[in-house]
Amino acid sequence: MTDMDRLVDRIVDEIYQRLMSEGGSLKSGAFRGAAEGNGMAGMIDHTLLKQDGSDEQVIKLCKEAREYHFCSVCVNPANVSLAYDQLRGSGVKVCTVIGFPLGATTTKTKCFEANEAIENGATEVDMVINVGKVKSGDWGFVKRDIEDVVTCVRGRALVKVIIETCLLTDEEKVRVCTICKEAGADFVKTSTGFSTGGATAADVALMRKTVGPDMGVKASGGIKSAETAKEMVAAGANRLGTSSGIAIIQG
Repeated sequence: MTDMDRLVDRIVDEIYQRLMSEGGSLKSGAFRGAAEGNGMAGMIDHTLLKQDGSDEQVIKLCKEAREYHFCSVCVNPANVSLAYDQLRGSGVKVCTVIGFPLGATTTKTKCFEANEAIENGATEVDMVINVGKVKSGDWGFVKRDIEDVVTCVRGRALVKVIIETCLLTDEEKVRVCTICKEAGADFVKTSTGFSTGGATAADVALMRKTVGPDMGVKASGGIKSAETAKEMVAAGANRLGTSSGIAIIQG
């Protein structure tokens, strides 16, 4: 084990112990869905969401996820079946995105997309909120949009809600995170990586403070180095969405 591995494991353990001391639970709380015992690698969703991602690149992504024991691969819905076939029996999960990247599809469309993804092998779905409705102050719509997706996949997949922090005020971030928790989502997630900004440690800390220890926080967008990854974990993230997972693990 390298010095970097030991440092990462210590940071992860410290975050875990802090969450547990605050009343969290490994099986039902904020660390739910992580690949236990795999250090930083077990917190990474190895990601390929670019528009021109080929089958060959998806296969390579899955091979890397197997080799490095990442928690999951995160791919576009059209690639879920391929990823599932590549990862069958490996313990690496298949994650996909819903209403991505704008969140502006109808709730019914998001539910259909989530159900189809699960049928094709996904066990985690990262849905984008309707940011326009947040800006309009239509909080009832925002909550129903999330609740309906949570309800339609309940018992079959984890739901991570992408709130697109770069477009929200701190007050909006707090209110959306509170709604996500009330709606029964498993995680709140910072960003799509396709808007005007990505994850920041300040946003992760605010999200963790809002949702408490019994809900996941995923940092995503712009996480390209081990140093940044450690900052996100120290701020309260227990899942990292990144296309730079190997670079992070290798320090």
